[in-house]
Amino acid sequence: MDSSDKARWMLIPFRVYEHREWWRVLSHGVVHADWMHLAMNMFVLYEFGRTVQTDLGFLGLAGLPGLYVCSLVAGSLPALIKHKNNPRYRSLGASGAVSAVLVAYIVLHPTHMLLLFFVIPIPAAFAGVLFFWYESRMANVSDTRVAHDAHLTGGLAGLMWTLLLVPQAWERCWGQVAHALYSFTIL
Repeated sequence: MDSSDKARWMLIPFRVYEHREWWRVLSHGVVHADWMHLAMNMFVLYEFGRTVQTDLGFLGLAGLPGLYVCSLVAGSLPALIKHKNNPRYRSLGASGAVSAVLVAYIVLHPTHMLLLFFVIPIPAAFAGVLFFWYESRMANVSDTRVAHDAHLTGGLAGLMWTLLLVPQAWERCWGQVAHALYSFTIL
């Protein structure tokens, strides 16, 4: 896909407002900057999406599909607000939605071990704290060429989606984290 084809699908807030191209709020999630960008998003979606689908499958379309689509839209909100008057701003990729899937996994399985940098084992809850800390810091840095605000907003949407549709998840999450911390302090 060449750059002109990508431009037809990208999130361009100016075009969304000025030309009523609202479909861009969804279509930007199917185009990626390059194969590595696509591969990373698909790896995270595959690794965590399978479990989230199993956990939220009882919700039907409101489960993983609803989480994904709503978080894709939520991840585009910062750009739509900040760049609505900037005809040169463009964004693409599904990272906001994929961040939501990761956060949903973390809420549902806070004590599972994840590999930071594919090497360092850390509990999912700690990875979640690091995720929100890093993305909130990077969202305030200009010229990163990465839509960290989409990651942050998508992750927050994933957190809210999970807690609203699985009300017992919050209590179970905190219970598992508290038990793990208590077990750690006894050692």
